[in-house]
Amino acid sequence: MAKKTKTEPETKEASSGFNSVKFFQETKEELSKVVWPSRQQLLSESAAVILMVVASATLIYLVDNFFVWLSGKVF
Repeated sequence: MAKKTKTEPETKEASSGFNSVKFFQETKEELSKVVWPSRQQLLSESAAVILMVVASATLIYLVDNFFVWLSGKVF
């Protein structure tokens, strides 16, 4: 009877442990595919996010104060 050699899936199952070297190599490979924003893009989009957060917080504050005032008139 001939000795059975390991096939590809069996090899992967046998070595299914965490391989940190392979992990960091693959991470580096994936990060090289990222399209990083330019400084101008980063600043403009950050400013837009900050502006929307301030606008949303202001709107919530105003609506909250309106309901506090309204509940004061009703109760």
